[in-house]
Amino acid sequence: MPKMTIKGQITIPGEVRDSLGLKPGSRVRFRLENGSCILEKDVENIPFGKWIGYLSGDRTSDEIIEELRGN
Repeated sequence: MPKMTIKGQITIPGEVRDSLGLKPGSRVRFRLENGSCILEKDVENIPFGKWIGYLSGDRTSDEIIEELRGN
């Protein structure tokens, strides 16, 4: 388990970096949720970044299409 330095820095484990596609200079976000801290890759500067993960979840393709069409 990584330890925080006196400056508040931590090392993100290689498996996590690889899974998120993090490279030196990548921007990340920390989000607090139900007492846990969640690390997310910042996708604002990636074309179509707002759509990453859009199709995941419990919705059917018909429900997604209806939402996109504004029905």
